[in-house]
Amino acid sequence: MSLLVRFDPWHSSLCTCPPKLTFNPYTGCDHRCVYCYASSYVPRFFECRPKKDLLLRLRREAIKLKGELISISNSSDPYPTVEAEAGLTRRCLQILAECNCQIQIITKSNIVLRDMDLLKRASSMVALTITTDDAETAKALEPYAPPPEERLKTAERLAAEGIPVVIRIDPIIPYVNENPEFLVRAAAEIGVRHITASTYKVKMDNWQRLSLAMPKIAEKLKPLYFEKGEKMARYLYLPKGLRIRLLENLAKLAKKYGLKFATCREGLKGLNTATCDGSWLIKGRS
Repeated sequence: MSLLVRFDPWHSSLCTCPPKLTFNPYTGCDHRCVYCYASSYVPRFFECRPKKDLLLRLRREAIKLKGELISISNSSDPYPTVEAEAGLTRRCLQILAECNCQIQIITKSNIVLRDMDLLKRASSMVALTITTDDAETAKALEPYAPPPEERLKTAERLAAEGIPVVIRIDPIIPYVNENPEFLVRAAAEIGVRHITASTYKVKMDNWQRLSLAMPKIAEKLKPLYFEKGEKMARYLYLPKGLRIRLLENLAKLAKKYGLKFATCREGLKGLNTATCDGSWLIKGRS
């Protein structure tokens, strides 16, 4: 099985990303986010482990690359806790940079700052997920990820070094983080240029975790998903009218603070003012 694969090989109508390859240095992730979707299809997901023969296989596959956009990572964070010592993602970045690839990092971790030297030399961008700016809420939702304050500082340092930054406010959960104006304003003030947002989508395993972490919130959400919600692509979505209201609010906030905005897998591309994944920020792309 190849390490580098086409993103969204099923060509879902909900995906509005540009053509790109995706690559996960690790299988699984140790951030243990309660809303995680990948845990529903990756066995033992919260047991983070590097891909077998990772660097050897990547070198073999990278020889065939011709400057493609590589998204790292869409299933498992490329900067889990173990990466601080393992350094595997860094070595993968070195290989891909040698092939003149365009690099898109998707992470929640401040460990990405270690690799600024590589990202500055490559055509790159970083998308940092900051679900909420409230530390207590973040601890409940993302127990082993860096706190939101650290992620904002990470975004600020990356932007200051000329590395384009996207903030992903993802997922938006009613009664939890549906009005993130302070976060959007803070992002604009530190040099972020794009916001991507998406609503929480229910799979039964993430629903069980959310119910344990936030039982009172889960009781309020239950009728919205299980009675009024709609099933799309094997997920339960919020009712469309509510999703539109939540994401229109984000779009208005982004416009208010001078940021581009996009939704992710919502079927609402009319709200997008730029390429949904923020890859338009990479030098040489439009």
